[in-house]
This record gives sequence, structure tokens and C-alpha cells, in this order.
Amino acid sequence: MIDQDYGFVKIKLLDVISEKEISKNKLAHLAQMERTQLNRYCNNQVKLVDLNVLARLCTSLDCKIEDILEFVSTENIDSDK
Repeated sequence: MIDQDYGFVKIKLLDVISEKEISKNKLAHLAQMERTQLNRYCNNQVKLVDLNVLARLCTSLDCKIEDILEFVSTENIDSDK
């Protein structure tokens, strides 16, 4: 759900997975996650973000948090319409 007053945080995990050429199964194993949990992150279906999960993903993918998360402001939401 997007709050039109504040914007939202977009999870760009699929982009990083593609860039790093790693399978979801391998990433789930490396990050010690269930595949269903990883899919929720990949599909932006996470309501509460677990900081430990993000740390494990960044470590497993050798990336920075800003590679995975992006803040989309209300201005950007309005300009996409």
C-alpha cells in the first residue's frame, strides 16, 4: 500500500539478484532465509522489514543497503501518473 502523503520504500532486490547473476535458491541459502520469505522481499510484499534479514542479504550479495532499498517520494509518485 502506498501512502500518497509520504511516498514509499521500494525493494530493488530482484535487480540486484539479476545483476549479481545469483539464483534465488542460492541466495536464500546464503542469507539463511526461507524461499517464500525471499520472494516476499523480491515482490515488495513486506510490511515490516527485518534489519537482520537486510544485513544478511547485503552480506550475501556483497552490496550496500542503498542497492536494495530506494525511497520513492510523493513527487516521483505524482510524476509517474
